[in-house]
Amino acid sequence: MTKTRTFTSTAASLIALAAVISTEAHAAEGGAGFYLLGSKGPAAGITPPPGVFISNDVYFYSGDLGGNKALPSGGRLAVGVEGKAVIDVPTVLWVLPEDVAGGHLGLTGTIPFGWKQTSADVTLSGPRGGSASGNITDPVFTVGDPVVGGLLGWEAGNFHWQTGVLVNVPIGDYQKGEISNIAFHHWGADVSGAVTWLDPSIGLDLSAAVGMTFNAINHATDYRTGNEFHFEWAAVQHFNTQFDAGLVGYYYDQLTGDSGSGASSGFKGRVAAAHIGGTQGGRAAARIKYFHEFSVENRARGDAVFLSLSVPLSITKPVNIAAQ
Repeated sequence: MTKTRTFTSTAASLIALAAVISTEAHAAEGGAGFYLLGSKGPAAGITPPPGVFISNDVYFYSGDLGGNKALPSGGRLAVGVEGKAVIDVPTVLWVLPEDVAGGHLGLTGTIPFGWKQTSADVTLSGPRGGSASGNITDPVFTVGDPVVGGLLGWEAGNFHWQTGVLVNVPIGDYQKGEISNIAFHHWGADVSGAVTWLDPSIGLDLSAAVGMTFNAINHATDYRTGNEFHFEWAAVQHFNTQFDAGLVGYYYDQLTGDSGSGASSGFKGRVAAAHIGGTQGGRAAARIKYFHEFSVENRARGDAVFLSLSVPLSITKPVNIAAQ
């Protein structure tokens, strides 16, 4: 019994740290949206204990659109696209000690930055044609849009569940006419829910998260990305408090077409991916995830790697307002 309680308190905290909210990448305009697919997985529904936590995700991506398919980007239409990116996504999470609606409230903030390079065989000045340029390579190292958010989490026995919202704030470095941008230059909101079943006696974690991203118009390009659905899942076995391994995947589907005078009519994207990965625990929790994408439509097909590190800066004692 003592061993089980130790696993519950230690392992649950560590895997929760590994799941601290991240933000950023993959949907329609520019082949990307601000929600980072694959950022949730194991422990998706677990809220860390009250305190301040910091996580850092280094995101590597390499992919190509294939053939003569076109991608709207920066107010241009790029054909024969190949892309690479190394994005750092540091996130701070503050979980308040007060009891809120029977759970705990968390506030998050993220400022992504990094390198991205996009190459295209041909670019056209607008979604319906115009002047053309060939063999363009556009590398950039810059800062993306900040993302702020909030979450509310509960638990009952082996079940943990959480709701959350993320807001993309369009103040990052964005260059119209360039086919490589990390910032999105438009407001956006992502609403999500997640659940985790964690049995400490056997160390099994079954998690799922579902969400919807809503995008405002990019006034620089008169382009509005449609509503984006995403689903992430995980089945992970914890062998002890130091190590786990399992299967994780995601599915993305753009439910409504893009709009605005700068948009290609009805442009939608779809992608699925799966990976095998694991976590190394301790006071800090480190995780590596590798995703291979398949069943791709209107997006680049590629591979993504996450290197994640989560560390508690401080742990505070919970406060039950109802008892005061």
